[in-house]
Amino acid sequence: VTRWDGIGTVLHGVTGDPVPDPQARVQVWDYLKPKPAVWPEATFIVGNPPFIGNKRMREALGDGYTEAIRKAYPKVPESADFVMYWWEKAALAARGFVAAKGKGTRRFGLITTNSITMVFNRKVLEGHLHDPKNPASLIFAIPDHPWVDAGDGAAVRIGMTVAAKGRTEGRLLTVATEAKTIDANEGRDVSLDTQRGTIFANLQVGSDVSGSQKLRSNHQLGFMGVIPHGEGMVVSEERAQKISPFAHLPNSLLRPYSNGKQLISGQLNRYVIDAFPMTEAALRDAAPSVYQWLLDTVKPIRAANRDKDLREKWWLHRRSNLDLRNAQEGLSRFIATIETSKHRTFSFLPGAVLPDQKLRVIACADGWILSTLSSRFHVTWSDAAGGRLGVGNDPVYNGTRCFDPFPFPAPSDPQKAILRQLGEDLDAHRKARQAAHPKLTLTAMYNCLEKLRANERIEGRDRETYDQGLIGILRDLHDRIDAAVAQAYGWPGDLTDDQILHRLVALNR
Repeated sequence: VTRWDGIGTVLHGVTGDPVPDPQARVQVWDYLKPKPAVWPEATFIVGNPPFIGNKRMREALGDGYTEAIRKAYPKVPESADFVMYWWEKAALAARGFVAAKGKGTRRFGLITTNSITMVFNRKVLEGHLHDPKNPASLIFAIPDHPWVDAGDGAAVRIGMTVAAKGRTEGRLLTVATEAKTIDANEGRDVSLDTQRGTIFANLQVGSDVSGSQKLRSNHQLGFMGVIPHGEGMVVSEERAQKISPFAHLPNSLLRPYSNGKQLISGQLNRYVIDAFPMTEAALRDAAPSVYQWLLDTVKPIRAANRDKDLREKWWLHRRSNLDLRNAQEGLSRFIATIETSKHRTFSFLPGAVLPDQKLRVIACADGWILSTLSSRFHVTWSDAAGGRLGVGNDPVYNGTRCFDPFPFPAPSDPQKAILRQLGEDLDAHRKARQAAHPKLTLTAMYNCLEKLRANERIEGRDRETYDQGLIGILRDLHDRIDAAVAQAYGWPGDLTDDQILHRLVALNR
């Protein structure tokens, strides 16, 4: 059976009905008994595979091919990017799992996006690097390097990895400086720092943060928010009052809502319609105005979705997150941070707020936990554990790697009281400054704090931010938090980042 893909190419080996529209590029095709392709024998494997994120695979490759490759490579997580299938296959060849007439593959080197350090991609590396009997080792890596496409000038961040069979140390190169060239479309001038040692799956040397295990003490405390799915699910305060005059009351179908932008701005002025766990009939009878709003704005969009559950339960969120709801029960407030953000900050949100999927939630109301999370000890850990993403190269907070394995200190009651007060003071200071200056964002405040710590000149717009945010006080609060958390661990206050990571990894064990 053949398939016409809309640009004149005939593909063989798939089943299904002929495509009636030759311009239709997205079709569902079933592959019969898919299996890995056979690569030719090679002493070295070098490649620059396609940069297609896992969420774009169906759109770019079609449902049939996406399902086929996932069935053919069952050990690669479905959340992994397309490029990681090349990494898996090359690693198997280097480790001797591919039959070869000669000596087989000695090593391989691939260019990927810098998201190779993210948890969903890192699992592919871990499976090969951590094998107790027949491991592979990274012998060269650059985790984050600028890349400019000379064709269209598009800028991305890439990672480079070279691996070979056996246990051996490698060279880790990190970008120390980078600057645009005269022709910005031709790349970047960079200088590189070199470290030698065992390179771990998170493309770091030193402490094996990526090998840390989840702790039972943190179980069922860290969550991602809900996924409403449909613009009509989230409404302004004005719209909320029109479709439900009781939106401001507890147990209303409309709950205060926060996403990353609102957390940064400090303004909670949106609501989310939350009909969980009502049936369609119950919603229609209990709140006909809300039902009609969803019928008009959400159902038409969801009706075209290929996900059966989304089509049939169009009045409910795509991800209702029952575990999060249970954890929020009875809490007057909880801690939240943005999944991908330039600065790792933690804030209290009211317990009535329903957080967006881009927020990571810690279901705890205690100020001493907020202090610990806001300290350089946790921020250093989370930056190393979570990886970085996108052109902005911002740190990513993944709950399973950044929070679940993080070993909190065991402070005495007096130490806990100090930490608790500092956490309250930090949260109150930022909220008060934003209330007084509605355009002041956490990003602007921490950009200014970063410059202050670097002894850079504070002038122009930064001076305005410094004055409005009282950044000198913000710095003092963070310094006191760092000192108090160090005392709670029983550690010196002047540890380097690498020393902090070594101690935290040891404490995790």
